[in-house]
Amino acid sequence: MKAVVQQWYTHPAVRAALTDLADYRPTLATAIEIQQVPAPTFVERPRSLLVSQRMQALGLHDVEVDDLGNVYGRRPGSTARPGLLISAHLDTVFPADTDLSIRYEGERVYGPGIGDNSAGVAGLLRLAEMYQRFDLPNTSDIWFVANVGEEGLGDLRGMRRVVERLRTRLSTVVVIEGCDFGSLHHQAIGVRRFRIEATGPGGHSWGNFGTPSAIHVLVRLAARLTELQVPSSPRTTFNIGTISGGTSVNTIAQYASMLLDLRSVSSAALTDLVNEVYRLVEEVALGYPDVHIQLTKVGDRPSGAIPREHPLVQAAVAAYQMVGAQISFQQSSTDANIPLSLGMPAVCVGLTDGGNAHRTDEYILPFNLSRGMQSLLLLSLAANTLDTI
Repeated sequence: MKAVVQQWYTHPAVRAALTDLADYRPTLATAIEIQQVPAPTFVERPRSLLVSQRMQALGLHDVEVDDLGNVYGRRPGSTARPGLLISAHLDTVFPADTDLSIRYEGERVYGPGIGDNSAGVAGLLRLAEMYQRFDLPNTSDIWFVANVGEEGLGDLRGMRRVVERLRTRLSTVVVIEGCDFGSLHHQAIGVRRFRIEATGPGGHSWGNFGTPSAIHVLVRLAARLTELQVPSSPRTTFNIGTISGGTSVNTIAQYASMLLDLRSVSSAALTDLVNEVYRLVEEVALGYPDVHIQLTKVGDRPSGAIPREHPLVQAAVAAYQMVGAQISFQQSSTDANIPLSLGMPAVCVGLTDGGNAHRTDEYILPFNLSRGMQSLLLLSLAANTLDTI
């Protein structure tokens, strides 16, 4: 694959596009424009409309926003072979009223969601622009898609819909994340997420003292969960992400809930962990007959992988190496989970360096956007021709 990427690197039109991408400022400007439009998971449509307008202005074919908010644009290929999907997720973890002000400090640009994933969506649009402006060759269709529902309880719903709709028309998938330049994800970890709710009679903290509190029961369960023993190999993790409930300081809580995140690179280990959680819930519930505990699955991200020797992975390696990136192979949960779980070749790559993702002081190092875009372009060219090599 290195030879294939090198061949594209010397192509006259590709050289012109790579030179254009050496200037990171247009990509950064687009990232900031996107970042300034709030896009909490499930409320991405304003950002979807912005991206749709940009795709239409680029002259992509079949530009459409579906009922979920996924945005599609297609560059037709020269053959009828199954094509390439390039995607970046629209949603952020931040509420709609978050202060999205941008600030510059030294080499850093700060702003909530600037890296995850405004830079990724900007990279998607900039890549489409390169194909259109320089009329770059693509043997099969390239679908440029900005999808919803990647973060949190979105549960990859956007990518599920995209793959369901386009699966028979695709051979390969490349997912863009705005941060972690040099990272390469070809192993998707499985994730199960649960809402655990406790409901009891409640009452006054003095007058009804001794009545079981939903909060007391839930925190006892939470304490038991934190004592779970999980293997380090295969890597398996758990986390209580939120806990809430109650009415006031002097009220015995009638209701409390928490969200639990379980992950593993092994589907068998993940199943064992899920079963242990069910066992603990049943055990605690038996001790509190007046309190109802309910366990509801709210997230199910399937696992999947392609080997490091796969041509798509090797194409990503070669593209990164061509621009001098240090490659870090990662196991993670991204939109690539969906195609990988279905046996489709897929990778997730990073566009620039940054930090503090999912925090309001998130930042990127914009000068690396040039190398990130150049490697993405080379990867897309190689990936689009994998079935002809």
